[in-house]
Amino acid sequence: MENSLKRRLEMSPMQRTSSEDTSDSVSKFVADGQGFGMVGTGRSLAVFTSGGDSQGMNAAVRSVVRMGIYVGFKVYCIHEGYQGMVDGGDCIVETAWNGVSNIMQLGGTVIGSARCKDFREREGRKKAAFNLIQKGIDSLVVIGGDGSLTGANLFRREWFGFLQELVQEGKVSMQEAAKFKHLHVVGMVGSIDNDFCGTDMTIGTDTALHRIIEAVDAISTTAQSHQRTFILEVMGRHCGYLALVAGLASGADWIFIPEKPAMEGWEDVLCNKLYETRGYGQRLNILILAEGAIDLKGHPITAQYVKELIVQRLKFDTRITVLGHVQRGGSPSAFDRILGCRMGAEAVLALADAKPESPACVVSLYGNKAVRVPLMSCVEQTQEVGKAVQEQEFETAASLRGKSFANNLKTYITLSKKKPKEDVCSIDGKICSSNFNIALMNIGAPAAGMNAAGRGFVRSCLLQGYRVLGVADGFTGLLNDDVKPLGWMDVSSWISEGGSNLGTNRNIPDTNLKEVAEKFRQHNIHALMIVGGFEVCKY
Repeated sequence: MENSLKRRLEMSPMQRTSSEDTSDSVSKFVADGQGFGMVGTGRSLAVFTSGGDSQGMNAAVRSVVRMGIYVGFKVYCIHEGYQGMVDGGDCIVETAWNGVSNIMQLGGTVIGSARCKDFREREGRKKAAFNLIQKGIDSLVVIGGDGSLTGANLFRREWFGFLQELVQEGKVSMQEAAKFKHLHVVGMVGSIDNDFCGTDMTIGTDTALHRIIEAVDAISTTAQSHQRTFILEVMGRHCGYLALVAGLASGADWIFIPEKPAMEGWEDVLCNKLYETRGYGQRLNILILAEGAIDLKGHPITAQYVKELIVQRLKFDTRITVLGHVQRGGSPSAFDRILGCRMGAEAVLALADAKPESPACVVSLYGNKAVRVPLMSCVEQTQEVGKAVQEQEFETAASLRGKSFANNLKTYITLSKKKPKEDVCSIDGKICSSNFNIALMNIGAPAAGMNAAGRGFVRSCLLQGYRVLGVADGFTGLLNDDVKPLGWMDVSSWISEGGSNLGTNRNIPDTNLKEVAEKFRQHNIHALMIVGGFEVCKY
């Protein structure tokens, strides 16, 4: 097992990424129980959190501490972020294995985070360097946003100069300077905004989205009761990810994000849309606004402005809800706990791999893998997004956010359109632009998301001019002719509803396939969409 870990640590980041999943290899090492005192022997690392807190940071800290101890590092926790590094003393504490027990489920950061003006000055960073050398620390794991990571990289570049000055001042011996002449830095991004380029998801984003969706679901019930319009302001001064994905996940009528400002004359378009949805029988409207929302000219769009617009033009009862720091609070989701664990483990392995010439890296999520990417290239790309927004190059800004952001934006725009003029599938007898009929059914046990999948499918088909037939209770409903058209507004509320609105069961026609074929002919079904479990594959 020791040789196995050694071979892994000798692999390049690209080799490690392509060869195996980090969490699998770590679990093998831990299960074997022979990892102590190997690659990290005689070395010390410190982990700290900086900038805004995010759910999942504690899982990352726990993972760094335990993985670090496991491979032989002496591990320290720096309390209160960069401020603790500058202050030194009791703020830099060696941590044992059980020192991070029972923290994974906690929100925020148990080792604290603080803004630090001192660290922004060279003299403050020099003091921090002296404190680290006093503890024998030559490796840092920083968990924070792009500002925190940029600061860590600057600190690393200045490190040798600090050593020289400290030797000249007699504060550090030549032997200590020789031993700690290189500082290794690995970062993880803790940010609820998912605003860092180079990773699919940042620690805390998933939980923040859960908080927003919970709020939307709660608001929707009171809005439905009183036929109200609610404007929900979410975090995102420079990034609209939370507003975008929350809007997509909740079926919001409108979103305001900095990367995709509303078109010229958006006030008229918004009011017309809201008015028409009420005409279709919709009793509520939800609008989600990122706090950094702007128009095409870069002027801020506030929740109060949108409210006044709707009240004056439509006379709708309109309310504002600002979620604020509720989005940062509470226990992390399962995803954020696992993400923190995996990134923390990979961060320690990156430090074990580090050579004197190794650049600072950040551990990112790519697909389902924890990978290492150059820190500064990601920071620079992230900063380019802000520049593009300031220069009103909004298409560039959205593309720099990555394919996931662009795909989510495209999907939201598609599914949130007004009801098509030719909507064959509502029971109003209008003619479809195509004679192609697609049936939708659910098979197997009901699962969360079935209705959301059905809503997305139905609306996408209608926009393409196809007719959609909903089949109740799987093949049983088909054989019983329980088939009816599905229209745009028929599925408007499906996205937030659990179970299966169509109904589902596990009955598969093994012997009466001819009857099934006959039903396809009778209902003129040309294609079939099934949302379900393994029973579908069997069929």
